[in-house]
Amino acid sequence: MNKILRIFMVLVLANLSARQANSQKIEHVVLIGSDGFGAYAFKKAKVPNLRAMMLEGSWSLNARTVLPSSSAPNWASMVMGAGPELHGYTTWGSQKPDMPARELDEYGMFPSIYTLLRRSDAQKEMGVIYEWSGIGYLFPKAAVNHDQNPDGDIAVTKAATDYIKKSKPTFLFIHLHDVDSVGHTVGHDTPEYYQAVERTDAHIGSILQSIKDAGIEKNTVVLFTADHGGVNKGHGSISMNEMQIPWIMKGLKVKKNFEVTESIMTYDTAATIAAMLKLKQPSVWVGKPVRSAFKN
Repeated sequence: MNKILRIFMVLVLANLSARQANSQKIEHVVLIGSDGFGAYAFKKAKVPNLRAMMLEGSWSLNARTVLPSSSAPNWASMVMGAGPELHGYTTWGSQKPDMPARELDEYGMFPSIYTLLRRSDAQKEMGVIYEWSGIGYLFPKAAVNHDQNPDGDIAVTKAATDYIKKSKPTFLFIHLHDVDSVGHTVGHDTPEYYQAVERTDAHIGSILQSIKDAGIEKNTVVLFTADHGGVNKGHGSISMNEMQIPWIMKGLKVKKNFEVTESIMTYDTAATIAAMLKLKQPSVWVGKPVRSAFKN
């Protein structure tokens, strides 16, 4: 009889634990983007923090950029859930849409993840910390609480870790630029390029530690990706080294050590974040959540 009771109690506790896990809510999403970080870099660079994220989460090294494989079109697509044909940013340094956006939000821009989150709750903390000043033209400044453009990735990482620990944002986008700078000045697929990749991995480790230090790790999803890769000293054309980017996500309700084999486009990132935060996706978005990475 005591044995039966013990078995019953174990089953009850296991069921209770499963219910508690399912009832947990994702309260924070940190999107880390590394400029110029091609997926091919994983073949040669030592990236222990990103490798750990892959073991702890879901990932693909076959995600793709939109065309052209340039900065503004892809950073915009990443947070706007659609490609240049709809949001209108078509060139490397677009500071405004080069063609009329298909739809405008209350900030006069194409609807973005920032718009959706602000619509859901006026009190949510939201930040953008970025090294390349061009990012500043790709989000509605009136929608965010924190807008910071430090000089250099060391300063970006310091600003991001301080902000995470102090404000515990619901959504934070962090842009790192070192890899792209080296790609343009020295060249992609060079020893210096891989050194920049490894420095970036160290910055990501600091950001992940700050999430732990802030006490929010259990309710946070971290997503790492890039805007494009590169060939020689450039990018923007059609080649896999330019168009194939890493996509790695870990955290609450994300499958562990899971390779995503379904197609991922960079605009699927916005749709995935919206699904994680239970935000209503606008009909003008074409991105879709990467649901195979979600736990049931």
